[in-house]
Amino acid sequence: MSEPEGTRPSEGTQPPETTQPPEGTTQRLPVVDRREPENGDGTGRSESSGAPGPGSEGGRAGRFWSARRVPAGIVALLLLGLTGLFLYDIVSVRAGRPGMYWRRELAGQLAERPLDDTWVLVGAGIAAVLGLWLLILAVTPGLRDVLPMRRTHTGVRAGLQRDAAATALRDRAMEVAGVQSARVRVRRRRADVRAVSHFREVDDVRTDLDAVVADAIGKLGLARAPSQSVRVRRPGRKG
Repeated sequence: MSEPEGTRPSEGTQPPETTQPPEGTTQRLPVVDRREPENGDGTGRSESSGAPGPGSEGGRAGRFWSARRVPAGIVALLLLGLTGLFLYDIVSVRAGRPGMYWRRELAGQLAERPLDDTWVLVGAGIAAVLGLWLLILAVTPGLRDVLPMRRTHTGVRAGLQRDAAATALRDRAMEVAGVQSARVRVRRRRADVRAVSHFREVDDVRTDLDAVVADAIGKLGLARAPSQSVRVRRPGRKG
């Protein structure tokens, strides 16, 4: 069969050669930014990085819930005592004995006193306050002294005590030139820094202290960085 013209290589020509990298060297491949779910929670990380970035979170960093053993123990003891008294009174009545005096007196007072009586209103107010207190304890997390930290892994949660955060900020504040003493109070949403400067201009010290405190708060690793309030003053005169 005859081949069409232009399909056969002309004499004296050779097909192009593919260049191969020299031995002992590796060829760089294009980086593909694929994201894979980490620990099954949908948060991904780049293949080019072995650890998640500083802004990534492995889960929601909510406040820590308090066990509230003391309120739960008090309520349990009160309920146990009331239940035991009522059961004893019921068994006593079933056995043919008269009921307890306090129960008969309470039933008589409730039957005779009107609803607008002072003692009835006082008792209802106390019961309402106790019930509201229990509801607040049930729906609020508690542990206000523990600040939640950023979660970089799903199964790990960490918290920082307010006193420890205040100590770390105070140590950083004392590194600023011109600061003689510093007092730091960390709250849930704000960090109050009060410093005394014995040399340098107060405005310069405040500017440096603002920058240092902001950097220190960022390095605490908190899930929600508190705002800062910095005040600098001169030491008072002695005598």
